[in-house]
Amino acid sequence: MLARLSGLAYPRTLPMPTTGSLALILHAHLPFVRHPEHENFHEEDWLYEAIAETYIPLLRMLRQFVVEKVPARVTFTLTPTLCAMLRDPLLQSRAERYLARGVELAKA
Repeated sequence: MLARLSGLAYPRTLPMPTTGSLALILHAHLPFVRHPEHENFHEEDWLYEAIAETYIPLLRMLRQFVVEKVPARVTFTLTPTLCAMLRDPLLQSRAERYLARGVELAKA
C-alpha cells in the first residue's frame, strides 16, 4: 500500500533491514612535483600536505581498526608517480622538514 506525500508515492511500511556491504575505494594520485633545482617549490607542498593531512591520518585510522578488530576491508591504490615520490630520499627529507615546521608553528 502506498501513501502520498507532496505527490510522491512511498511505501507505508519499510522492508526488513538486510545486511549489505559498502566498498570504500581510496585512490591516491599527485602529479610529479620533484624539483631538486629549487630549495622550496610550491608544487612540492601538495605532496607534503597530502602526507600530513591525508596519508598519516589514514594510516593511523587503519592501525586503530586493527587494534579494535574492526571488520573492515579497504582498497587503497597508489599511482606509480605517487609511489616514486614517496620513496624519493630528497622528497622524504623535505617532507620531514615540512612536518617539523608544522610542529614548530603549532608550539608557537
